[in-house]
Amino acid sequence: MTDSWAAFGADLHIEPIGPGLRSGLMDALREAVRTGRLTPGTRLPSSRTLAADLGIARNTVADAYAELVAEGWLTARQGSGTRVARRADAPGPVGRGRDPRARPVRRRPAHNLMPGSPDLSAFPRAEWLKATRRALTAAPDMAFGYDDPRGRVELRAALADYLARARGVYADPERIVICSGFVHGLTLMGKVLRRHKVRRTAVESYGLDIHWNLLAEAGLTTPCIPVDGLGARTGALGEVPGVGAVLLTPAHQFPTGVPLHPDRRAAAVDWARSSGGLILEDDYDGEFRYDRQPVGALQGLDPERVVYMGTASKSLAPGLRLAWMVLPEELVEEVCEAKGGFDWMSGVPDQLTLAEFIASGAYDRHVRAMRLRYRRRRDELVEALAERAPGFRVSGIAAGLHAVLELPEGTEQSVVQAATWQGLALEKLSRFRHQDAEPGRDGLVIGYGTPSESGWAGALDALCRVLP
Repeated sequence: MTDSWAAFGADLHIEPIGPGLRSGLMDALREAVRTGRLTPGTRLPSSRTLAADLGIARNTVADAYAELVAEGWLTARQGSGTRVARRADAPGPVGRGRDPRARPVRRRPAHNLMPGSPDLSAFPRAEWLKATRRALTAAPDMAFGYDDPRGRVELRAALADYLARARGVYADPERIVICSGFVHGLTLMGKVLRRHKVRRTAVESYGLDIHWNLLAEAGLTTPCIPVDGLGARTGALGEVPGVGAVLLTPAHQFPTGVPLHPDRRAAAVDWARSSGGLILEDDYDGEFRYDRQPVGALQGLDPERVVYMGTASKSLAPGLRLAWMVLPEELVEEVCEAKGGFDWMSGVPDQLTLAEFIASGAYDRHVRAMRLRYRRRRDELVEALAERAPGFRVSGIAAGLHAVLELPEGTEQSVVQAATWQGLALEKLSRFRHQDAEPGRDGLVIGYGTPSESGWAGALDALCRVLP
């Protein structure tokens, strides 16, 4: 029968290898660390527990631990136990080379300027926690049951007020549907478009392939319309046969960063009205505009022909998985039916918290604070490039969390490779070009919103070092 103290230790799957118990145990532990199965900081069982589990003497385990500590594989501190050492590379045992079968550990880059993410270190944890407490305290018991597929009425009401005030959206709570991120909303719209016999949904010639692929999975083809310095050429929509919908980023085209020109906004709405088509408006970072008043939502021009789609992924954090659609009245029921088929409702606690966060004014305060932070970073990016890499043109900087840095023709891939060697994560502009688009300029999409506040200066310095 196992002694009672053995039942309280941590489990460790280890099998001594080679001759001798102590050397065999040491070899097995080295191998587990070397191959990455035991990661730095992992706490090991006490010598007593491991000895009991393996059926060997406690002194054998204690001696093995002590020798591995001396070699640098493990650490041992009073009150902290024995742990795998935190080292960039664990040393190999004397007389042996690295196991050629060991898979290399993929390391995170030292600096990250990839676009698409806000500064996650700035998530307003304290204010969010306060909002959660208030929201859950006030919530009725029924809020935690199976609910309306449109989402909690508290959040829909708060969003209707906010979007009308801040984004110029004509929003009625009855026409808002909460979804788990923009991708979820686009998936639902793909299903609805198919039900309406739409077979072709136009997209911008620069964008995200995950969005194009989602539409393709719904059975829709995605012809592209060109993007230039005035945004998408929406006047070309009538020239693409069979198009029943179009996906646009009018406030801040992704990734080029230009707003859709007023004439082209009007042309898009005119096309939708005359053809019976539908505009899917992706307003992914519309709150972050720096040099003038924010560009209002396209939906304000015709709420019955535009599906407005917003998200908390850039303003707060993508991990919340909260987004919203403001729908034409005739589509609300169909979208709810599509949602109910596989994802009936979004998580209630986060919906209630976001509703309280918006209603209390905390959301506005956070957005204003982040707008100042990102504008400062944008200015520092432009100033550093002007000083250390003159001649490089930066565009798309009036809004958002990223900028486009134009490169000499033919240098895009070599710059990204040089950045990788320097531990800097970058994304090339061609990565976002539609497969049917005309060849475009070389460039980098610099996500200046991504680094933490403490990591921003280092990331900016690394960028300047890798430019040709």
